[in-house]
Amino acid sequence: MRIGDKHYESIWLDRDDEKAVKIIDQRKLPFDFSIVTLRTVEDVYSAIRNMTLRGAPLIGAAAAYGMYLACLEITTYTKTREHLRNAAKYLLSSRPTAVNLEWAIDKQMSVLAAYCRRDRLVEASEKTAEDIAEQEKQNCKKIGKHGLGIIEEISRQKNGEPVNILTHCNAGWLACIDYGTATAPVYLAHDKGIKVHVWVDETRPRNQGARLTAWELGNHGVPHTLVADNTGGYLMQKGDVDIVITGSDRTSANGDVANKSGTYLKALAAKDNNIPFYVALPTSTIDMNISNGVKEIPVEARDGKEVTHVEGLLNNKDIVSIRVCPEKTGAINYAFDITPAYLVSGLITEKGICRAEEKEIEKLFSEKKN
Repeated sequence: MRIGDKHYESIWLDRDDEKAVKIIDQRKLPFDFSIVTLRTVEDVYSAIRNMTLRGAPLIGAAAAYGMYLACLEITTYTKTREHLRNAAKYLLSSRPTAVNLEWAIDKQMSVLAAYCRRDRLVEASEKTAEDIAEQEKQNCKKIGKHGLGIIEEISRQKNGEPVNILTHCNAGWLACIDYGTATAPVYLAHDKGIKVHVWVDETRPRNQGARLTAWELGNHGVPHTLVADNTGGYLMQKGDVDIVITGSDRTSANGDVANKSGTYLKALAAKDNNIPFYVALPTSTIDMNISNGVKEIPVEARDGKEVTHVEGLLNNKDIVSIRVCPEKTGAINYAFDITPAYLVSGLITEKGICRAEEKEIEKLFSEKKN
């Protein structure tokens, strides 16, 4: 993604200081574009936990870089295996829902099990982290190519009139190193000259749609309109939505999808209005160890202050937090909900598009697809 005249990814290793991992501070967007440096496992944990970085693929890549930083912390006196296990356990505890976190750490630990010397551990962990980040970036590009066909077909049916796409939360390049998942087909369609328009859910309580997705689309020149979270159903009733595309933080073996709270309601409205509801995700986000997502996917409950307060820019100067309810009002803040598989028209992955059914999902892992 280009910001001004420079290409950015949402995480990278500083080639001038390879003890430094760089990320974009998503908490400050769109008001301020800031780069944060991560140098320790603690830095990575905090960045994931406080949502300086977010998005399932990015969380996984960050955790992989966290294990690289853990290897850099090894000294002559370090109990290496215990140190790596502790680092892995600590990073795993940062956020519970996105399965990419566990997937990336498991991949690092599997690779590192073959080495003992610090220099070899550092070398292997750096390569693994870089490979994971590159793989997720390329996966998103492939997701875009597969999803592009769906948008092209709708465009043909509409005789070239704009394809209206509704999305929820941010499943863009910020969340995925580059390209994004839900946004990748949109960017490719726009770049190909297909007329598209995106309805952007604000996505309370942290407003990732209003703050991040709208900023991304604007930078890429994609026509978009911000709407309140509960407007989607009415837009569908009016015939103003052609397709819904969201991302996922964890999808179970049977096709149930965990995504930002509010996704389930969009899927219900889409079903009621005969509008296709697609989920775009890399296969690293599919958890084949969970057979029933509605019952088994862990849902993170975050600080209720994210509900009772809202952040914004004051006087074009300072980002401030403002309370929007009576002072002693209690709040509960479930960060995700689960959309049952029967509401999902299809899963758009780097290996192709499949139905949200266990047998179809299993084929993704058993067959080679481009």
